[in-house]
Amino acid sequence: MQLKAGGSDRFPVLTHLSYDASDPFAVAVSFSHEGRVLARWSLDREMLAEGIRRPVGEGDVRLRPQSTGRWQELRMEFFGDPHPDGSRHHAVILAWAPAVMSFLHETYEVVAPGRESIHVDDFLAEVMGGC
Repeated sequence: MQLKAGGSDRFPVLTHLSYDASDPFAVAVSFSHEGRVLARWSLDREMLAEGIRRPVGEGDVRLRPQSTGRWQELRMEFFGDPHPDGSRHHAVILAWAPAVMSFLHETYEVVAPGRESIHVDDFLAEVMGGC
């Protein structure tokens, strides 16, 4: 994947996508450069798939397809903590869309779309235990 900086500059960023069936709605993403983790995000798996086809997201994560000539990309925008001037940290990552879709297809072999489930009792016990 590539980190977009400024108007048109792009820099490679090592990206690790992972999926765990115990959290079937989420895809974990970590971005690193020169051995240092820059950021970790948890993305909604369905939102990630939709973002390849159409713009999605209104909050801290926004995804949309982007075509650069013959390349189909997924544009991922991440918004972080505010700066003192009121603006927010903002990062744009560009991924080759077919590679993201390939990863998603592998997750579908683990847990098919629509077959995700959450054990409500376990979830409530975890939430209530934190109080």
